[in-house]
Amino acid sequence: MFRAEMLKRVHSREKVWDFIVIGGGATGVGCAVDAASRGFDVLLLEQNDFGKGASSRSTKLVHGGVRYLAQGNVALVREALRERGILFKNAAHLVEIQSFIVPCYSLWQSFFYGAGLKTYDLLSGKYSFGKSKILSTKETLEKIPNLKSKNLRGAVVYFDGQFEDARLLINLATTAFEQGATVLNYAEVTELTKNASNKIEGVKFRDAETNQEFYAKAKIVINATGAFCDAVRRLSDKNAPRIISPSQGIHLVFDKSFLPMENALMIPKTSDGRVLFAIPWQGKTLIGTTDTPIAKPELEPKALDKEIEFILETAQNYLAKPPCREDILSIFAGIRPLVKKNAAKNTAALARDHTIEIDESNLLTITGGKWTTYRRMAEDAIDNAIIKVNLPEKPCATKNLSIHGSGKDAKCFGNLRFYGSDAEKIQRLIDEDPHLGEKIHPDLSFCLAEIVWAVRFEMARSVEDVLARRTRALFLNAQAAIESAPKVAEIMARELFKDKDWIDGQIREFNSVAQNYLL
Repeated sequence: MFRAEMLKRVHSREKVWDFIVIGGGATGVGCAVDAASRGFDVLLLEQNDFGKGASSRSTKLVHGGVRYLAQGNVALVREALRERGILFKNAAHLVEIQSFIVPCYSLWQSFFYGAGLKTYDLLSGKYSFGKSKILSTKETLEKIPNLKSKNLRGAVVYFDGQFEDARLLINLATTAFEQGATVLNYAEVTELTKNASNKIEGVKFRDAETNQEFYAKAKIVINATGAFCDAVRRLSDKNAPRIISPSQGIHLVFDKSFLPMENALMIPKTSDGRVLFAIPWQGKTLIGTTDTPIAKPELEPKALDKEIEFILETAQNYLAKPPCREDILSIFAGIRPLVKKNAAKNTAALARDHTIEIDESNLLTITGGKWTTYRRMAEDAIDNAIIKVNLPEKPCATKNLSIHGSGKDAKCFGNLRFYGSDAEKIQRLIDEDPHLGEKIHPDLSFCLAEIVWAVRFEMARSVEDVLARRTRALFLNAQAAIESAPKVAEIMARELFKDKDWIDGQIREFNSVAQNYLL
């Protein structure tokens, strides 16, 4: 993907786009992939970087949702398990089968969780990742050595999916591009333009790099901005009522010693009625999440102290080596776009399944849902759009569409394995310039070649883009990421032909953002 080429396409285009998609998260990029793969002309606009919002801040799970099964939402679980299997097939370089241990402290718990997870197995059908089974106390402690053994009566093990969210998003954006879509980050939509009949006919947007403004016309505009969708809806109708009830979820990252094996831990019921996961992730231990109602979404949300304490206290109840504040390597928060339901008393009870709304001006808003079902959400959005504005009926093609990077086992490339088929190309950069094989920091696994790759081929424009989303440095070890910023800025400056003032500004901006990831 080349940003200059994308802008040139927009600038020179005279034809009306079939679709303009606002939002560069999982839902928006999914819509762009779906529409482009059907043969439609698509322009996607993201005001910041791809995945700046919730899409890069997930629990890294591709799952049916055990908790939703307990709530009786069988249809949602079945659909999510089917989508989990489709994603595993289409992006095998990024989705892995992960074992989860559910500790049991009574025979009743063993029966209850065992029966529930057998139902989970049955719902997965041909997309099964493995059958759940009961473990003895000895087997449980072999799989989770750091689990408290007092009163432990064994566990249930089940299998679900784990994935690398930010990399999948970049690969999806690349897939959209390869299917013919034009995708732009740092392109903020400032106005929805309308015709004499008060129907939306396009958008006005500003390129953040040049401050240049563009107008683009489309047969339909899709609002896929997640927790921020109400702001876009009010560009269409200033009196539009809020449909989002935002909820914040945070995660804490620790070193691997708290979860030394490759098995994840699922705590089935916390004090607020949620589940809590402790998951091995890129050589670290990821623990989360929370569900905290907030007044309005922020682009860079900050974890609340009570959320941090909740996760620590819950983990301390189960882990023999208890994590404490001093052990935290990074903290990150994300905002869930939960759709309002008047009868709901708390956000944990609100809908995770998606909602599609088309207003009187033909603005189609899709929101809600979760990462696992992004493909189905996109399919539904495009199907509805086709009907609304009488576009040619073309069937969805994404069920069997390989996502960029898939199709080649890259495990032999070690830390570059998440790049899939691109890993060999990054290795070639290192072969040509061995200096690029050096790590960006002693405490991080990422190398300098990944910075070059991100700038040249993945539209990374800032130090934050590289350290937060092209690599996961900021999410894995915030202090190490801060210490890496000067080196990253210098390499990016050479690639982007920037001066020292740009380097200094980038370091300042990144350090400011990174404070939210430190305790």
